[in-house]
Amino acid sequence: MSDEAEKATIVVFSGELDRALAAFNIATTAASMGMEVTLFFTFWGLNVVTREKAATAGRKSLQKMMGMMNRGGARRLKLSRLNMLGGGKAAMKRLMKEYRMPSLEEMIPMAKELGVRFLACTTSMALMGLGEEDFIPEVDEFVGAATYVEKAAGSSINLFI
Repeated sequence: MSDEAEKATIVVFSGELDRALAAFNIATTAASMGMEVTLFFTFWGLNVVTREKAATAGRKSLQKMMGMMNRGGARRLKLSRLNMLGGGKAAMKRLMKEYRMPSLEEMIPMAKELGVRFLACTTSMALMGLGEEDFIPEVDEFVGAATYVEKAAGSSINLFI
């Protein structure tokens, strides 16, 4: 292995809690092992790193409607399966606490502390009517797919979650 750190890139496409937890678990593990890690948030994955809000001013009608149904924020994410009107999510969170697994809200700053880079996809942002002000401060850059492809090309691990 060379002196340069190995790299990992993860596309966070899903806005579902269990999938976001998997992405952050892998990202923080890789970073703690000395890897340079980049998370690229796109489409529904942007919900993981948007502020909790319902702001819809100044957007087109379809974007306003999406904004009302899709208010964002890590705390609001549902499970991909067995959500059961939030009962499954509550059970998952209880088990996570019992087994001392950090919540997604705890993993976000943990990942930043470990040096994980957060990139938000500008194309998806435009489609969804989101601006830079709609994101949590942990987001490092607002970039297009070409930036992700460039980073992925130099990475030994590339995941799509």
